Amino acid sequence: MSEFCAEFIGTMILILFGNGVVANVVLKGTKGNNGGWIVITLGWGLGVFVGVIIAGPYSGAHLNPAVTVGLAIAGKFAWIKAGTFIAAQMLGAATGAFLVWLFYRHHYNETEDQGGILATFATGPAIRKLPNNFFSEVLGTFVLIFAIFYIEGASIACSELPEVKIGLGSVGALPVALLVTALGLSLGGTTGYAINPARDLSPRIIHSLVPIRHKGPSDWAYSWIPVCAPIVGAAIAATLYLIFK
Repeated sequence: MSEFCAEFIGTMILILFGNGVVANVVLKGTKGNNGGWIVITLGWGLGVFVGVIIAGPYSGAHLNPAVTVGLAIAGKFAWIKAGTFIAAQMLGAATGAFLVWLFYRHHYNETEDQGGILATFATGPAIRKLPNNFFSEVLGTFVLIFAIFYIEGASIACSELPEVKIGLGSVGALPVALLVTALGLSLGGTTGYAINPARDLSPRIIHSLVPIRHKGPSDWAYSWIPVCAPIVGAAIAATLYLIFK
């Protein structure tokens, strides 16, 4: 499998599981309706686990532009390959979101809560205070990327070509899944912990395009925060890692 395909498929699986569990909890008439935050955070964590298991041996399983940028800033990933990885992640996230809509399309049409519908695609703030929302995403992503630098070390030890397959690798699947679950449980309450530009932007685009009976606006005024803040958090994490390693 090529690195592009691995990032595409891994990110698609991540979003299929992650947005899928939100849809199962939020949408009207599903078996998991009102399952709660624990179900959502566990579903996202397991989605990360499966995505990393699939993509890890081939691309290092970045599955997140913030991971790609953070590794590149730290000198652990070639900048020349960053565009290809990010394109694969964006397309994979869009495909995963589209599949969630296709899978739950009848439940979407039975659901009248516009905010709930949008939440199955993209994140939004619990309290709309943009500076604090930005800080929440920066801090959450900082923790994610800073921890990944140390999880990734185990993956390097198992790779003959670390400069090619740098990232989480299959070795990091369980640790990073637990990390993402913990982030959701502890720091996810303010913004829904996007911590991944592809996870938010591509599904938001799909939300704007697919037909849903009671669909509301895609909240583009907020959309820059889950794109820009994770990149800032990744840059801070990479810088501190270089200082303290």
